[in-house]
Amino acid sequence: MVHANGDCPMDAAARPNVLLIMGSIRPGRNSLLIADWIATLGRSCSGLACEVLDLADWPLPMDDEPGLPHAGQYVQPHTRAWSEKIVGADAVVFVTPQYNWGYPAPLKNAIDHLYQEWRGKPAAIISYGGHGGTKCAEQLRQVGAGLKMRMVATAPALTLPEEVIRQHVALDPAKDLAVHVDSIKQAFAELAIELAAAA
Repeated sequence: MVHANGDCPMDAAARPNVLLIMGSIRPGRNSLLIADWIATLGRSCSGLACEVLDLADWPLPMDDEPGLPHAGQYVQPHTRAWSEKIVGADAVVFVTPQYNWGYPAPLKNAIDHLYQEWRGKPAAIISYGGHGGTKCAEQLRQVGAGLKMRMVATAPALTLPEEVIRQHVALDPAKDLAVHVDSIKQAFAELAIELAAAA
């Protein structure tokens, strides 16, 4: 059992595994930096095992499965591997930028490749962008609800500094995003509660 306060009496190998799925595959993205920082926070505050997953490492060609995802009869090796990866996760955290008030197409494509694998999975959304990404988080929450995921209430919306977005100044998450630490810890606490309830 994992407690929301971060106490974890089990050994590290037995801790629930949380996949932090990065929503962007764009060159020059901040996703990896942000996701790594969030994973470190998540491990320290919740006792959960956090793994960052880069969608750039999981090529999933659009609409290349002949059957509907809900049947789970995958013919492509990459889809079967993706299915196994998601099934093996106890929970997921979507770490995504906001693009034109929505979330990136590669993330939607990765979600839509599967169906049953998402059902009942505890999940959190952490968005980021010039305005925090709340619009894309709302859309992603609707998709999660449609897939019967167990979405936690807290959805941190990280506001990136203007100079990071417009002038390509290097992001320092520990400094630039410090104001969001409490909401991120709250999201992980809620995720830990969902995992404990399902144990």
